[in-house]
Amino acid sequence: MRYSRYFILSFILLCLLTAACHNKGDESKSASTDTMPTIAVENKLPDTLVVGTIYSPTSFFILKGDTLGYDYERICSFARDNGISIKFHVASSMKELISLIENNKVHVAAYEIPMTAEYKEHVIHCGEQNITYQVLVQRATRDTLTDVTQLVGKDVYVIHGSSYEARLKNLDNELGGGIKIHAIDNDSLISEELINMVASGRLPYTVVDSDIAQINKTYNDSISISLKIGFPQRASWATGKDRQWLANAINNWASNNATITNAHTIKQRYFEMNKHHLDSIRAINDSINFIKQAKTESGEIDYSKIYKRREGDISGYDRLFKKYAATAGVEWTVLAAIAYVESDFNPNAVSWAGAVGLMQVMPSTARSYGFSESDLRDPEKSVYIASLILSKTDKFLQSYISNRAERLRFNLGAYNAGVGHIVDAMKLAQKYNKNPHIWYSNVEAAVLWETHPEFYNDPVCSYGYCRGTETVNYVRQVENAYRVFRNYANKKK
Repeated sequence: MRYSRYFILSFILLCLLTAACHNKGDESKSASTDTMPTIAVENKLPDTLVVGTIYSPTSFFILKGDTLGYDYERICSFARDNGISIKFHVASSMKELISLIENNKVHVAAYEIPMTAEYKEHVIHCGEQNITYQVLVQRATRDTLTDVTQLVGKDVYVIHGSSYEARLKNLDNELGGGIKIHAIDNDSLISEELINMVASGRLPYTVVDSDIAQINKTYNDSISISLKIGFPQRASWATGKDRQWLANAINNWASNNATITNAHTIKQRYFEMNKHHLDSIRAINDSINFIKQAKTESGEIDYSKIYKRREGDISGYDRLFKKYAATAGVEWTVLAAIAYVESDFNPNAVSWAGAVGLMQVMPSTARSYGFSESDLRDPEKSVYIASLILSKTDKFLQSYISNRAERLRFNLGAYNAGVGHIVDAMKLAQKYNKNPHIWYSNVEAAVLWETHPEFYNDPVCSYGYCRGTETVNYVRQVENAYRVFRNYANKKK
């Protein structure tokens, strides 16, 4: 697969680390393990803190080109509060992360390392202690289970060989038997998919750790995760056995009232705030579902029954969509569809991840185009920046996807997740014998793979974990909205 030099250079740079906190106005990128020098042991904070982490949906991930994550944001706060710079090294596994700590390749691991006897032999735990439990995931109905004894006679699905299967077997013994445990032997299946199956009613119950359950509940209100079935597991950051002074510094910082307040705010964003694209996603899905009901006796669709227009054909911002459609290289109703799914035409919308305005652009992206965060609340500037993003991505895609409609799907995926994740998916598709130039059933499938550690840790991937289900759904939602809006606009002519 061939890519332009600009994007190759960008991806190589981000592959070397991919993320840096903005502390003293500079950014640092990590080197590879082979070239990273051993860090000297000193009883003072370094000018640049080298941090180890692992890609995951909770600790460290990349969305729309921005680095996010609960542990990422907290370690950045630690660096800012102490006036030091920071750079990251991303390990592919817990074993590698522990090795980096022991061999003085990183100062600290900003990742939740279980506080077990096994790990305490290798590291010093430090910072805030997070407590997780294994919980039952079930649909939130009047028949929701409230006690573990009610699991007797119930079908519970877990991944074969997982800690969840082991806990269920122990619980089954404690209850005298009767839990119908279904251990799914599928190497590519992960907890997130089982949760989605429960949410959709395809499976009755599954078991996951409470932090994973909490994040998934922010995407799906239909599940209940209140029933604990396991014992509490403590976890925290960790540093080397010869760095008690650093552990003390992190502990002192973590116990500060301002730090505690900030950590609580960050935790709310990741584990409690609803992460749907407002209610517009549900609204557009409802619109598509009701198309049949909107048909007239002659078989034509009365689009006024699907969408109650405001000012203009589609919204009060149609003039802007039409003005910048040529810049974006798309029909104006595509811009309208993006705005509808992203913000429900709300120029003051702010997402949980920090995307702002009508077109939900990240502030860092706006800065790269010479605009400020406050500019994103200006509808015209928001649409203009979005059109520049779409145009730039489209030019990149033109070299290997000639079909315009096909290219648009890739462009929408990149708008949602970031172009890096789409490139990773294209590489995965090619590696695993799918067509890297076709979206549906090919690259779309590879985007879903990027939820799995075995795939996002694949050597061909540079951007780590991606919540692929969101991106796949996003492309379909915008395409559906676009069809409705285009047909409606055409009917008005």
